[in-house]
Amino acid sequence: MRPLQGYLVVDFSQFLSGPSAGLRLADLGARVIKIERPDTGDICRHLYTSNVIMNSESSVFHAINRNKESFVADLKNEADKQQLWELIKKADVVMHNYRPGVMERLGFDFESVKAVNPTVIYGEISGYGNEGPYKDKPGQDLLLQSLTGLTWLTGNAGGPVPMGLSIIDMLAGTHLAQGLLACLVRRSIKNEGALVQVSMMESAYDLQFEAVTTYYYDGKLPERSAKNNAHAYLGAPYGIYKTANGHMALAMGSIPQLGQLLQCDALLLYTDIGSAFHQRDEIKAILADHLLTGTTESWLSVLQPADIWCAEVLSWDVLMQQEGFKALDMIQEVTMKDGYSYRTTRCPIRIDGELLTSAKGSPALGQDTDHILKELNQEQL
Repeated sequence: MRPLQGYLVVDFSQFLSGPSAGLRLADLGARVIKIERPDTGDICRHLYTSNVIMNSESSVFHAINRNKESFVADLKNEADKQQLWELIKKADVVMHNYRPGVMERLGFDFESVKAVNPTVIYGEISGYGNEGPYKDKPGQDLLLQSLTGLTWLTGNAGGPVPMGLSIIDMLAGTHLAQGLLACLVRRSIKNEGALVQVSMMESAYDLQFEAVTTYYYDGKLPERSAKNNAHAYLGAPYGIYKTANGHMALAMGSIPQLGQLLQCDALLLYTDIGSAFHQRDEIKAILADHLLTGTTESWLSVLQPADIWCAEVLSWDVLMQQEGFKALDMIQEVTMKDGYSYRTTRCPIRIDGELLTSAKGSPALGQDTDHILKELNQEQL
């Protein structure tokens, strides 16, 4: 039995942040019903992150909305709204990621929902919170990375570099799921509802807790390496280096020890521990030139037995052939109601040794509306 089996989540959210929280709750056993607008549905169905279209809709929609149901409702239509209220009365969790004020205008804000369902756990994700000058700005991942200092941590020294994933969306979804779960635990003890609020901006700040703490201590902005940067606050050799036939990652390590193991005499001169930070760029430049003279395999065969933290840099096509990848069984096949199947990742959580997999693919727009209405009429939800 999954931990959240028997819980009902009514999810008004769309695109990435809210649906990622809903996905995790569904993986943990909750019944997650997406509330979608007629005709177009979740904007993510047609907002492509690549030129890959799966079963007439975007690949990202299928990845983030598996294991859910779809209920179509026009939030401005009174008859549809009444149907939603009947569903909300039975919900354990109601959640959304609209901009501040939107749910109030639609009539499905926390106070309104609480009035008909006093113990509901109500979750919301905003871009910038409900206060301050940014509150009405669009909560988009690249914009949040740019506004929160995150782009000055990635890439080599120079201009700002964003991360290659919608990391703030996913983090906000993770934080919302954590808050919802905590309040579900409290409800089981005190029978109290709750309002859980997360902003993408606060999630972006939280991601940088180490860097922000350091800044408040010394007042210095992060300084990335000019070459082979991987972490603005760590010294040499920390970074990714090109070899004769690929790339390898080097984490922490003694510079003179690396010089001995790699037979690079120039590194033997850096005996002061502090030089790994103060002379970081020149050390990395020496390492970068030297590592080009051998293959990734040859360097790893020397460094790994000496317990130096290092690894080959793998692309997906190579990664997925590795026994280390196969052993974790991270890929599952799911099937939509119309028979369309696709492979995607599974939930990374194990409970009592059980993999949390599900064969249920993403829902077609409104595919579950009639069935849910029938359940409501029969009060079987």
